[in-house]
Amino acid sequence: MKFAVFTASLPEWTPEEAVTRLAAQGWDGVEWRVVDQKPPASGSGGGFWSGNKCTWPLSSFEEDVPRIREITEKAGLGMPSVGAYARCDEIGDVERLMRGVSALGVTQMRVTVGKPGPEGYNAAFTQRRKEYAKVAELSAQYGVKALVELHHQSLTSSASAAKRFVEDFDPAHVGVIHDIGNMLQEGYEYDPWSLEILGEHLAHVHVKNAAPVATKVDGADRTDWTWGWAPMRHGVGNLPRLFQHLKEYGYDGWVSVEDFSTEVPLEEKVRDNLAYLKEISS
Repeated sequence: MKFAVFTASLPEWTPEEAVTRLAAQGWDGVEWRVVDQKPPASGSGGGFWSGNKCTWPLSSFEEDVPRIREITEKAGLGMPSVGAYARCDEIGDVERLMRGVSALGVTQMRVTVGKPGPEGYNAAFTQRRKEYAKVAELSAQYGVKALVELHHQSLTSSASAAKRFVEDFDPAHVGVIHDIGNMLQEGYEYDPWSLEILGEHLAHVHVKNAAPVATKVDGADRTDWTWGWAPMRHGVGNLPRLFQHLKEYGYDGWVSVEDFSTEVPLEEKVRDNLAYLKEISS
């Protein structure tokens, strides 16, 4: 397996700082975040989702491709995928991204399916599949595989749901990102079964970890629970077991880390994550 970092989890570093530090630590690659992000809140220094310094704007992505390619290749890093945020119903943005990703020399990118709205799950699922058929056509045209991510509170939160979504699409053009951290919050299926369910549509793996957080309800004798991101070594997700089953399944592709925990300073966290991945994948 080869290990990369998704730059959504590197908000403090510029792209140049990211490739320099990742290469120095021994990472194999970088998965670039591409989105027109909102500015940080007033007085905020930015974070994972807004004001992230390690994000390329969608609006200028095609123009930025030569610079992205230059700094990444100069650092000796590969690019397993592009972490884009365009939905399958935003077909103009999807095509613009695919043109750029193809020029960048990357073979796959995320195309999200989103969550159901007032129309309900079944109607949204049917409509997004119709839209994804056009995405699959663009994938064949540009040579860039479109990736559906397993993500909580989306139409594809589980391997079973994702397989049902992609089952009629050619796995050469449409694949799935396995993500245990998202599945912990919704859609978790036993690791070897989830890999078997995805089958030839398994195209990429994201790893992060999470843990439940208790909140006492004011004025009531009960506790509410939410999910929070946790260091990879200390969350609920059994990452050693996941890697055992990835190896048994024969997966030898890329694994990208998107660690949104904040307990440890960024550089230390990223370095230890690589050490942990090597430990549990050997």
